Amino acid sequence: MATNHLLEIKQYGQSIWMDNLSRDIIQSGELKDLVENQGISGITSNPAIFEKAIAGNVIYDADIEAGVRAGLPIYKIYESLVFADIRNGCDILRPVYEASNRLDGYVSIEVPPTIAHDTEATITEARRYFQEVGRENLMIKIPGTEPGLPAVEQVIAEGMNVNITLLFSVESYINTAWAYIRGLEKRVAEGKDISRIASVASFFLSRIDSNVDGKIDAKLKKGVDDIAVEAKLLAVKGKVAIANAKVAYQEYKKIIESDRWQALAAKGATVQRLLWASTSTKDPNYRDVMYIEELVGRDTVNTVPPATIKACADHCNVSDRLETDVENAYTLIENLKDPDINIDLDTVMDELLVEGIDKFIQPFQSLMNSLEEKIKVLSPV
Repeated sequence: MATNHLLEIKQYGQSIWMDNLSRDIIQSGELKDLVENQGISGITSNPAIFEKAIAGNVIYDADIEAGVRAGLPIYKIYESLVFADIRNGCDILRPVYEASNRLDGYVSIEVPPTIAHDTEATITEARRYFQEVGRENLMIKIPGTEPGLPAVEQVIAEGMNVNITLLFSVESYINTAWAYIRGLEKRVAEGKDISRIASVASFFLSRIDSNVDGKIDAKLKKGVDDIAVEAKLLAVKGKVAIANAKVAYQEYKKIIESDRWQALAAKGATVQRLLWASTSTKDPNYRDVMYIEELVGRDTVNTVPPATIKACADHCNVSDRLETDVENAYTLIENLKDPDINIDLDTVMDELLVEGIDKFIQPFQSLMNSLEEKIKVLSPV
């Protein structure tokens, strides 16, 4: 029987979650098999995943018809479909949740992407989602926007599990980590238990390289007279995301060594793990599992789409690499400021956050449109 290299990753203190959820894999037993036999210990979802799962899939038609008969508006029908899948996913992952002492076994659901810049609306929807789904091992996904962080703090203080998503810059990760800590501190001040709360900070990868590589390719296309300059540009391609993640992990280590964190840990708090997201390689010239292989390390999660899960199971070369070549990672990030390279990483990160929210709004709205058309077809005349 072929070796499943995914199973080797756990020994290094990293969990593998799957970035995918649909009723097909729930009802077929595929998800149960992935959890019980293939090393998958959590699930992340987003509007793009649900659009792909629901649009044009007859498996949801009976529930859509039931929603139509009940006179539900489109948005409520959407929620009824998604909440049912999330609950079933949580139930399948529940044994992992219990066996890992609440470290893993979570299913993430995103608040509507249209409210990414509205703090109060995010808090309200997080409360409602957590209550309506009604599962302890649910994680609410909140974008790491400036208005999102006060929402993270409040939702944590209220005892919900949170996945802070769309983090690109190291600074945004640091801000997220402290929002988690402030939420826990607020809860401690109210005399409440903090030992049953979990959080991950979803740090995105491949989109960073796609953006930076595009800028490098544009410079090369214009023509570079100096061979040394060309070499500098080529040396950066496909390297920034992993270097950036390694730097973020060093910041994580500083945070958990702080007195404030240690005081919370003494009261039973669980570390907010860095979660590597957007881990499918976009450039076919790059190794298809590089965002997994290069970032295996303790107290982290890698959320992986199905195709990359299969690729890693087949040919990942697994070892503890997250803290190798750290000095080179810092140097590479610093080298972006070199006048010959001249890539402003802050601008890249700002662009990616705007694009990231848009990439969730578009499929969310597309799914609403698809549901509207399906409702017209399924509605009684």
